[in-house]
Amino acid sequence: MAELAPSVLAADLAHLGDSVAACEQAGADRIHIDIMDNHFVPNLSMGPEIAAACRRSTRLPLEAHLMVDNPDGIIPAFAAAGVDLITVHFEACPQLHRTVGVIRQLGASPGVGINPATPTRFLEQILPEVDLALVMSVDPGFGGQSFLGLALGKLQELRRMIAAQGLNCALEVDGGVDAGNAGACVVAGATVLVAGTSVFRAEGGIGAGVSCLLEQMGRSRGAARPLSAEL
Repeated sequence: MAELAPSVLAADLAHLGDSVAACEQAGADRIHIDIMDNHFVPNLSMGPEIAAACRRSTRLPLEAHLMVDNPDGIIPAFAAAGVDLITVHFEACPQLHRTVGVIRQLGASPGVGINPATPTRFLEQILPEVDLALVMSVDPGFGGQSFLGLALGKLQELRRMIAAQGLNCALEVDGGVDAGNAGACVVAGATVLVAGTSVFRAEGGIGAGVSCLLEQMGRSRGAARPLSAEL
């Protein structure tokens, strides 16, 4: 059963706490926090203070997605803010095994992501060390982009790798996820779908956005959340 992780990059930060609480009430499973540094990606977004504010607003697991150069320098701050899972990018980590080990030592679950142009084979050796693999379905940096269909093939490839190694690793897709492609992502093997614009700017509000996506994912509101319990 796939999980839904609304991305607060698309939320109204003037009402962040209420928006995060609304996601939980509507049946979302996790809260996704996109961290950008204007170096690894051409945008500047949130810091650990936003993560701490989200922690005060929900009981749901929090994911910090670090789209930054030198993530090692800020990982401790996000762990201290109460984040449950910290995802770094393969492209930004020259000592990826070391970085993943530090995340786990700090009490968080480690994840690793790849950009659209990065082949999935580069994750094969690190998969046994992480709890989540992330496929970007847009070039990271900005919300509201259109979904890149090549991500579906990459999800299928990673699902086969995970199965071949007998791993219990979540498989996440992030970027342009909406009601038109959510079902295809699940069929391709995704177990966590990140959605920003289609949740926080949905016609009818956050609750309507979450409900629509859950329906397309083959779920009803309030269904069991088997994956988040492991974070």
